[in-house]
Amino acid sequence: MPATRLDGKKIASEIRSEVAADVETFVSGGNHPPQLAAVLVGEDPASQVYVRNKERACAKAGIASRLDRMPAATTQAELLAKVAELNSDPAVSGILVQLPLPSKANGGTGIDERAVLDAIDPIKDVDAFSPVNVGLLMQGRPRFLPCTPHGIVQLLHRTGIETSGKHVVVVGRSDIVGKPMAMMLAQKDSTCGPAVANATVTIAHSRTSNLTEICRQADILIAAVGRPEMITADMIQPGAVVIDVGINRVEDKLVGDVAFDEAEAVASAITPVPGGVGPLTIAMLLHNTLMAAKMQAAGK
Repeated sequence: MPATRLDGKKIASEIRSEVAADVETFVSGGNHPPQLAAVLVGEDPASQVYVRNKERACAKAGIASRLDRMPAATTQAELLAKVAELNSDPAVSGILVQLPLPSKANGGTGIDERAVLDAIDPIKDVDAFSPVNVGLLMQGRPRFLPCTPHGIVQLLHRTGIETSGKHVVVVGRSDIVGKPMAMMLAQKDSTCGPAVANATVTIAHSRTSNLTEICRQADILIAAVGRPEMITADMIQPGAVVIDVGINRVEDKLVGDVAFDEAEAVASAITPVPGGVGPLTIAMLLHNTLMAAKMQAAGK
C-alpha cells in the first residue's frame, strides 16, 4: 500500500489564513500593519521568483512588504549600511537578506554572508539566523523559530504524527534546516506541544560512513542534504515517515532529496516535491513577521 502523501500546500494555506486573521485583529487594535523588508542583491532567477512569492503571500495576509534591490556589484559595506537603515526604521517589522549572495564568478564582490546576517537586529531577524536567536533556541526559549523546521513541526502536528519517544534521523547539518530541526525535536516542548518534541535525534550527513544503516533506524526520516534523490528505498525502514526538504532542479523537473517513487512504496507517509515542505517555509515567515510586529509594538 503506497504511503500517505502529506499535503504541505494545504497546511500552509491553513496557516496563512490563521496569520491573516491575526493580522486583521492586530491592525484593528490600532497598530500599523506588520512589514517585511527583503533585500535582493543581484539577478539570481531563483531568488527573484522566491522574493515575488513572498511579496504575494504578504499581500494576501495583510502584511506590508518592501523590496530593496541592489546590484550584484554591491560591496559588503553598502549592504551592511542597508541593513542598518532597515534596523532603525520603525515601520519595518522583519528583515530578510535573500541568499545566496552573488559569488565573485557572478559579478559579486565576495560579501561575507555571516557578517551580514549577524548585523540584522535580532528582534527583526524573522529567518532566525542571528546567533542571539540561535542561542535562545538552543536553550529552549526561542524568540523566533527557523521557518522551514517550524513548518515541519506544524506539518507533523497537523497530520497527527508524533515525535515523542521516536527515533528521528535528520540527514543534513545546515544552519538553516538540519541543525535547528534536530535541536527543536529534541526539546521537551514545542509550539505544538510535547507530542511534537521529545524525540531521540540523530544527525547524519553525506559523509556519514554507515548512512544507510543509520537511516534505516529512523521512525521519522528528514532529508535535508541538498542532493537529488540521494535517499533511496533501501535506506528507509518499512513504515517510516519520510519528510523531504530538498528542492533540486534536474533537467526540466523539480525533485527532492528522496527518490520519491520508490520511497513511497516503503514509507507510511511522505512529503512530495513540490507541494510538501516548500510552501510551509513562507507560511512560517509570515507567522514570524507578525510575531516580530507584536513584540516591537509591546516594546520588547
